[in-house]
Amino acid sequence: MVVGGWTRIRGYLGRLSMYRLVLMALGVLTVVALVLSFFELVVPAPLELLVTVAVLAAATVGVNALAQRILKLPIRHESSLITAAILVFILRPSLDPLQLLGIALAGAVAAASKYLIAWRGRHILNPAAVGATVLTISGLGASAWWVGSPVLAAPVLVLGLFVLVRTERLRIVATFFVIAVGVYVLRVAVQSQAAGFELDPGQTLSFALGSSPFLFLGAFMLSEPLTLPPRRWQQMTVAAVVGVLAGWPIPLGYFTLGQERALLIGNLLAFVWVAHHAVRLRLADARMITPSVRQLTFEARRPVRFVAGQYLELDVPHTRADARGTRREFSIVSAPSDAPTVRVAYRVKPGKGSGSGESTFKRALAVASPGAEYSATGVWGDFLMPSNPNAPVLLVAAGIGITPFISQVREDRARGVERNAVLIYVASEASELAFRDELEASGIEVIVFTRDQPRDLPRNWVWARGVRLDAEGLPRVVPDLSSRHAYVSGPPQLIAELAPALAEARSLTTDAFAGY
Repeated sequence: MVVGGWTRIRGYLGRLSMYRLVLMALGVLTVVALVLSFFELVVPAPLELLVTVAVLAAATVGVNALAQRILKLPIRHESSLITAAILVFILRPSLDPLQLLGIALAGAVAAASKYLIAWRGRHILNPAAVGATVLTISGLGASAWWVGSPVLAAPVLVLGLFVLVRTERLRIVATFFVIAVGVYVLRVAVQSQAAGFELDPGQTLSFALGSSPFLFLGAFMLSEPLTLPPRRWQQMTVAAVVGVLAGWPIPLGYFTLGQERALLIGNLLAFVWVAHHAVRLRLADARMITPSVRQLTFEARRPVRFVAGQYLELDVPHTRADARGTRREFSIVSAPSDAPTVRVAYRVKPGKGSGSGESTFKRALAVASPGAEYSATGVWGDFLMPSNPNAPVLLVAAGIGITPFISQVREDRARGVERNAVLIYVASEASELAFRDELEASGIEVIVFTRDQPRDLPRNWVWARGVRLDAEGLPRVVPDLSSRHAYVSGPPQLIAELAPALAEARSLTTDAFAGY
């Protein structure tokens, strides 16, 4: 029941973009802090907090708008406001003109860092951490991390959980938090013993859990997808490194390598892994494979290193890009063994193959000719099949969500692996069942959910006539669900509807893009 509840929550949260969800969470936290400030339960006074919010919003939005105008990029305010909201909680709010000047500097530097400390359109370092660090080094101010207050611990925890469930970063941040708290307690014990006095370990632990900034750092800064490495084990490594450095700050002259500087070191470590996966791709072919699915075939200058089930981020520079920018994430359709060929597929509006009525990104791809070159800025994801091919799996794909499974069945076939798999394939109409030939060649059992009955189904394919795919219908078509590891690739509402039934599976893995 608990697993199903979390799955349902994740499905509902998936309907919100990550920018919108994080901004909402930080907005609520700001309101909570403002209310508490009237009762003098947090460090800043109400007016200090309001003025600081205004200064940071003006600085980040202003610099961001200027940079985007110079670079002829779409103006996006959500990202700037998120950076400002984070800085509100890690800088010391003030009414002093000189300190406000330093706060404005931190906001401006944070916004500018997204463009000045960037690689192929992706910022390398957490902007808020950069702004706070520059402020400290400049001597005009310093980070205060007043968010590490007992009265804010519960709101940060609850709001942070929403963000982490949406991004599926809960285990990563939990790892960071446990390590940071453990190292902090150890540091205090060692330093107090060296100074000749003893502290109550219980009080030290209580402070680390409820009065330290670790919760905020993990939930709203470490979890940022743009500055995390591709694989979960790499993300865990970064979390551990940041946890150690945050729990035991390293003195550097008159300031210490504290929270934000620890995060920046983690960002640099992550960038090493991200840069390793970036490649140049040349478009070899583009074609419609169903009335609403278009497939792109690229040739890579060097082999793309990925595991079947992962996705790449494609950068398609074009003029007058809309608010979502020039980068999109695509599950890789081809198998690693297909190298140097790389295939992706995406949905277009039926009858809009030319790109009319689509986003500016899809319109730019629609007119691309063979020979055009693009950058894949990295490969991400842990939507991977069990290493044991004998482990029974249930694959649930809705629409274009079929793409990662095609990569996986192709790779299994190339390696001669026979997997105990059942695929549920949901499409609006039978004509929208993409990659039928490749699925048929894999030999796996396929259960089709379409409004109309498909023709000429292969021997091991079944049309789920009259069955609705929901929590009640899923066990009817997959009676051995409880013995299978479930993998779901599709819209958030599908995950939410199937949540009660998926809770019965041996494990559940969803293919979720963070969407920053």
